[in-house]
Amino acid sequence: MIDRDHLLAIVREAGRIAHSRWPGAGHDLHSWDKTPGNPVSEADLEVDRFLKRELHRLLPSAAWLSEETADDKVRTQSGLIWLVDPIDGTRDFVGGRPGWAVSVALVSSGRPLIGMLAAPARGEEWVAVAGQGATLNDVPIRASQRTTFAGARVPTHSLPKDDSDLVAVEQPNSIALRIAMVADDRADLVATLRWGFEWDIAAATLIAREAGAEVTDAFGGPLAYNKHDPRDFGVLVCSPAIHAAAVERLAERAKALR
Repeated sequence: MIDRDHLLAIVREAGRIAHSRWPGAGHDLHSWDKTPGNPVSEADLEVDRFLKRELHRLLPSAAWLSEETADDKVRTQSGLIWLVDPIDGTRDFVGGRPGWAVSVALVSSGRPLIGMLAAPARGEEWVAVAGQGATLNDVPIRASQRTTFAGARVPTHSLPKDDSDLVAVEQPNSIALRIAMVADDRADLVATLRWGFEWDIAAATLIAREAGAEVTDAFGGPLAYNKHDPRDFGVLVCSPAIHAAAVERLAERAKALR
């Protein structure tokens, strides 16, 4: 196992670099759209370069997959891989809002071993090691234990009519932070019904699972990482007792959208 404290220091420094470019702290930032509605900034690329260099030094044998680096499929031949989103929640980042985080996961044979999120604009550091639980700012956390589906807290700006029995709570742009909200019992349910990339969720899903949440794809199936196509259709993270009801609620929508 690698040095956890050394890894955390690297992730924390990546968060500091991002924060030093963040418009919410009064800094000028150059950003553009990679595709319409999909922003990227000079900070994303700077953090990506820093993490690629430092994580390779920490564990030279691990492959690399990041949102801001071209995908080299040779990675699938490696048993170890870093899955990195240098700034998850770029829309909030470039807009000067705090709902963003640096996300780093080490994956072994398709399963996350270590997951870390640095969200300096929120004063939050999330850490999980497989089999060792999860912490927020070095304090152990326990995921939502809600037992009834109606009234479940969902990070969203608005709820569709079919979900009017649920409760909307704060929604950071970062999907990783939304998942972490379930891990810290600030939300009961996070669900997406679209194709998403492994780097968005690898760290956060380990944090949620180690805190006691149920973690699956949108259909209730297992998630795996370092696939040739590094995507899954949807992610579902919730209190274990409401997972079956969540899968049932989403089933027809998931089938239609997929």
